[in-house]
Amino acid sequence: MRYYITICICIVIGCRTTTKVPDETQSSEQSFTPQYIPGPHVLVYKTKKDYSKNVPILLNDEKNEIISYPHPNDLQTVGSGYSLPTSLSKGYLLDNRGIHKNIAFISMTYQEYAQRDNPPTLQELFDMIIDKDPLTELCDCGNKTAFTDIDKQLNDIIVHNKLRTICKTIK
Repeated sequence: MRYYITICICIVIGCRTTTKVPDETQSSEQSFTPQYIPGPHVLVYKTKKDYSKNVPILLNDEKNEIISYPHPNDLQTVGSGYSLPTSLSKGYLLDNRGIHKNIAFISMTYQEYAQRDNPPTLQELFDMIIDKDPLTELCDCGNKTAFTDIDKQLNDIIVHNKLRTICKTIK
């Protein structure tokens, strides 16, 4: 029992983060400091075309093999929504699905894909790829817990052209 309590205390202490509270007189981009700690990261990206409704899949570095793809059940959120990206300023998107530098988009929309009982075969998925290199930018803005109002803070960073200086540039 003592071992269990010790582990719980270590987990609670390890999960504690510090968040910089924004000063109301400053813009969000000036007061936000990304935190690169374990946990869900905030990924902001831009694509060559509008693929915001298309299902993303993950390719290997050579982009000739699919290494990850969702099950149709994975695309729906609580209720009847889908895990579509959130639109931000200047055409940027906030990832809500699990984007990566080797992402590709298929021709099926989230809605079409989610209506299937099972995912397509790997060959069918590969044949549905509409762009193997869709990203023009991809930035990691640290752990989600560092944000107090994620959409507002990201839009402020983007509007002030600070995305690539405040966040880690992946692509």
